[in-house]
Amino acid sequence: MHNSIPVIAIDGPSASGKGTVAELVAAQLGFHYLDSGALYRIVALAAKQQNIDWDDALAIAKCAKTLDIQFKDGQVMLNGNDISDAIRTEEMGKGASRVAVHAPLRAALLDLQHSFCKAPGLVADGRDMGTVIFPNAPLKVFLTAATEVRAQRRYQQLLNKKQSGSNSQISYADILLDLQERDARDKGRASAPLIMAKDAILLETDHLSIAQAVDHVLQNYQSFTNLSA
Repeated sequence: MHNSIPVIAIDGPSASGKGTVAELVAAQLGFHYLDSGALYRIVALAAKQQNIDWDDALAIAKCAKTLDIQFKDGQVMLNGNDISDAIRTEEMGKGASRVAVHAPLRAALLDLQHSFCKAPGLVADGRDMGTVIFPNAPLKVFLTAATEVRAQRRYQQLLNKKQSGSNSQISYADILLDLQERDARDKGRASAPLIMAKDAILLETDHLSIAQAVDHVLQNYQSFTNLSA
């Protein structure tokens, strides 16, 4: 990791829209993009494939060290196989939240996450990008929204998928409960809990569109570059 390479760290709770915002910001700036949440989904999927219990911290960390993970042209590759769709299920979202509490796994993934920091810059989203992985990032954003707003957004996403052919059952109440449980795990875990970095900018998106949220981040980055010039 090179201190001369600019990093924009975007943290926040599940379904806050941080991933979409981060990816669009990276595209606008021509930066690399790190979806750290995808790493935990990948590990959860690999563990399931290998019949490893998501609560077995040491086995999960050992499994993670053997994985060949690549992000190519919008695709997520695991050991040469495209798993882009497989990791985006609700089950793998829950699995990611379960395995992410394990300190040995977070340590195992540290170097991998640092490897994404390449010129001309990086936009990284997750829950500990600004507090643990890239604590020296010049711009840190904590992107959030009320739990009910996030649940409604997730519900609409799943509803759209169902209309496109998915047969999964959809319940707003179940989604809301799941988000509340994920938030509790993310905030309460001993290793790298979800907290806002002291020098982060709070971005509440309850009443913002994705485009407006992207503009907020870009404006703050522009302000940073102007101050640094």
